[in-house]
Amino acid sequence: MEYLFQHYGYGVITLIVMLESMGLPLPAETLIISASLYCAATHHMAIGWVAVAAIAGAVIGDNIGYVIGRTVGIPLLQRYGTRIGLTPDRLMLGRFLFRRHGSEIVFFGRFIAVVRVFVALLAGANHMTWPRFMIFNAAGGICWAGGYAMLTYYLGHKIMQLSGPASVIGVIGVVVGVGGSAIFLRRNEKRLTAKAMQEARDDMNGNDPDKPSQKIP
Repeated sequence: MEYLFQHYGYGVITLIVMLESMGLPLPAETLIISASLYCAATHHMAIGWVAVAAIAGAVIGDNIGYVIGRTVGIPLLQRYGTRIGLTPDRLMLGRFLFRRHGSEIVFFGRFIAVVRVFVALLAGANHMTWPRFMIFNAAGGICWAGGYAMLTYYLGHKIMQLSGPASVIGVIGVVVGVGGSAIFLRRNEKRLTAKAMQEARDDMNGNDPDKPSQKIP
């Protein structure tokens, strides 16, 4: 990471985040966190420009992904989507979620690694209007990329200012917090995904559980 930052600077941040947002499974989130910690430790890069580079990559990449999804559509994604991890189940789930919660998925999907890679492709494939997509995409990109960069830099800078037992406690606190969040998400991910998949299948088959059943008189 240090080699990339020293030789390619902010450009590598924009490029990696942009490619991930287009649909390639790359470690954009890890890169943003690493760049922010690098800023806090060395001051060889400015955290403000790191945030700007990450936001630019997120917004540009998502718009390219949206155009690709809008152009190739669902049939081509069904045929070749598995090559980038877009399985039939994920594609069905994405179509179901976009019909019911399109704006929320574009915004909050930024904070979920698996969803973030596919959100722009699915938004385009499901013909979400571009102005609506752009608004929630830009808002999500700013909060995700800018928020991760600034928060990581702040926490890293504060921990480095501590000494002795206080620094150890600070590091342990960050690790426990991140680990606890990961465990919570992992425990609930399968349950929520299974529920959403069942609702998606019912919806595709025309069985809407929200509609009252019609009894034959």
